[in-house]
Amino acid sequence: MRSQRLHQKRAKAPDKTLVVLAGMPGAGKSLASTVAKQLGIPVFISGDVIRLEAKKRRLEPTRNNLGRLMLEIRKKEGMGAVARRLLPLIEETVSAVVVYEGARNMEEIEELKKHYTVFSVAIHASPQSRYRRLLHRKRRDQPQNWRQFLERDNRELGVGLGRLISLADSMIENEETKDQLRRQTRRVFKKIRE
Repeated sequence: MRSQRLHQKRAKAPDKTLVVLAGMPGAGKSLASTVAKQLGIPVFISGDVIRLEAKKRRLEPTRNNLGRLMLEIRKKEGMGAVARRLLPLIEETVSAVVVYEGARNMEEIEELKKHYTVFSVAIHASPQSRYRRLLHRKRRDQPQNWRQFLERDNRELGVGLGRLISLADSMIENEETKDQLRRQTRRVFKKIRE
C-alpha cells in the first residue's frame, strides 16, 4: 500500500511556479531570461511560438509577417492562444520554477493560472532606451526607424501588454547597465524560489 502511494506521488507532475516576464520590445526580457537559464530555470519564449508557426506556414520571419501572425493567432484562437500552445511544453519540464518570457495580455495570465502558480514581473525601460537596444540587436524583425518602432509598440499595446505591465506582481526598472538588470533579476528569482 505504501509503495503504491509513493508510486502515485512520483507519477504526479510537480506543482510549478511560472514566472512571467513582460515588457515592451527592448525592455530587457531576454537578458532577464538569460539569468534564469544560468540559474537552471527552463525558459519558454512567446516569440518562439510565433516564429515556429511562421516556419510551419513557410513565412519569412520578417517584422511584418511575425506581427500579422501574432495578431491572427490571437484573433482566431483567443487572446490566451500563445499561453495555451506553451502548456504541453511546460508540462514536459521537471523544474518547479519555469519562466515564460513575453506574455502579451492578462488573458494569457488567466489561462496559465488555471494550471500553475503565476508570478508576473514587468521589466520597464524608456522608449529611447528600448529603441537604441533594438537597433543593436541585429535581428531580422528590428525596426528600421522610429516610426516602425512606434508601430510595433502600438501593436503590442493593442493586444493588452500595457495592462499586463501595469498589473504585474513585481517591476524591474531597466535604465542602468546590463549588470544592474542581472542583479535585480537574480534577486527576484531568489525570492520566488524561497
